[in-house]
Amino acid sequence: MQPQGRGYVVHEGCDHLFFVGFLGAGKSTLARNLGALFHRPHVDTDRLVERALGRSVTEIFSTLGEPAFREAETRELRKLAGRKSLLVSCGGGIVERPVNCELMHQMGVVVFLDGDLEDSLRQIRCPERRPDLGSAEHAAQVYRRRRPLYESAADLTIDIRNKTFEQVAHEAGQLLWERGLL
Repeated sequence: MQPQGRGYVVHEGCDHLFFVGFLGAGKSTLARNLGALFHRPHVDTDRLVERALGRSVTEIFSTLGEPAFREAETRELRKLAGRKSLLVSCGGGIVERPVNCELMHQMGVVVFLDGDLEDSLRQIRCPERRPDLGSAEHAAQVYRRRRPLYESAADLTIDIRNKTFEQVAHEAGQLLWERGLL
């Protein structure tokens, strides 16, 4: 990492920040906002898969199935190795495949946005676009299965419970800046 004029930091090599967490945790919004604030590009793994397969996540799940989606997710994740300094919003299930966790650690730092299931469900604006969510009972099962995976994958954890988005963004930005990651 080298300082570059006008207060920017130029990172060497692959140094992505991967935001993981349950559906509705605010990963995409955080990556987009931190990207604008710190002049770093951001991508969303779900959008990358949609572009690669030419279908929405919902269509992929219903026509090709979840295994096809997960394979495409891993392929798109691998492609990020050729880029620098990305803020990556990851789909909620990215941690379900150990290879994805290995890839994220090879390419950068994993940040877990840790919240409660109830908070996540309140934040989800279009539940019909979340094919792996299902009923409230199914969502609870998925949350219980994924939570230890998020914890295990995380290099850093940011508790988002009872905080506004602005508070989470400020805390994340400060933590990542202080560690030289932004």
